[in-house]
Amino acid sequence: MATYNDDLLKKAKKLIDESQNILVFCGAGISTESGIPDFRSPGGLWSRYDPSDFYFDRIINDEGARERYWQMSTEAWELIRDAQPNEGHLALKRLEDKGKLLGIVTQNIDHLHHKAGNDPEKIIEIHGTAVSVSCLDCGKRWPRDEIHNRVKSGEKIPYCDKCGGILKPDTISFGQSLPQEKLQLAFEFTKSCDLCMVLGSSLVVYPAADIPSTALRSGAGLMIINRDPTPLDNYAVVVIHHSIGKILSQII
Repeated sequence: MATYNDDLLKKAKKLIDESQNILVFCGAGISTESGIPDFRSPGGLWSRYDPSDFYFDRIINDEGARERYWQMSTEAWELIRDAQPNEGHLALKRLEDKGKLLGIVTQNIDHLHHKAGNDPEKIIEIHGTAVSVSCLDCGKRWPRDEIHNRVKSGEKIPYCDKCGGILKPDTISFGQSLPQEKLQLAFEFTKSCDLCMVLGSSLVVYPAADIPSTALRSGAGLMIINRDPTPLDNYAVVVIHHSIGKILSQII
């Protein structure tokens, strides 16, 4: 992990101070400090399951895959449900309090920006949210804990109590289309931001990763704080390879 120095922190702070409409793009790296592991990393949830079971078509058409999906998802929910915002999330709340936050586009499904107190109208959960469950047939929605309790009580595959349809957490699975209205709003934000901050994203999952590059092409400055290098590092005004909470708490 690269080091940073006071000059780099001062440069980052100056960039934020001089910006008025900041678009924040968040990946898994901002939530790992809240105890939510990157499920793709070695030892993560997906290393203990077959990811091919979690493709949207399999979930819909294969009851065995659906059961394994609910097993994995229930395990993940217990981590997400109890997690609390960390210094990075709280720093973004301060950024909003300063009147500088245009919006947060997050790849995370953990609802931690909401828990930190950011305005829900400013949060775009581009990959959905784990806090609710919907019927894919009739659209009825439940709080996640209600369905979670059914699964923990022995229902290996919960079905809709209204129409008998397939239930699924409101997260975006492999092969499932991103919500177009959220994607469109995120790209609208790229037109009016003067700074895009990338926090904890490897910038390799598309189309979400197109958002920072689109902001860059629209004339915005780019700041990247991530443990590892990203494809856009060479285009950023500031790049810091370090833990997000520690850095954000110093520059915001």
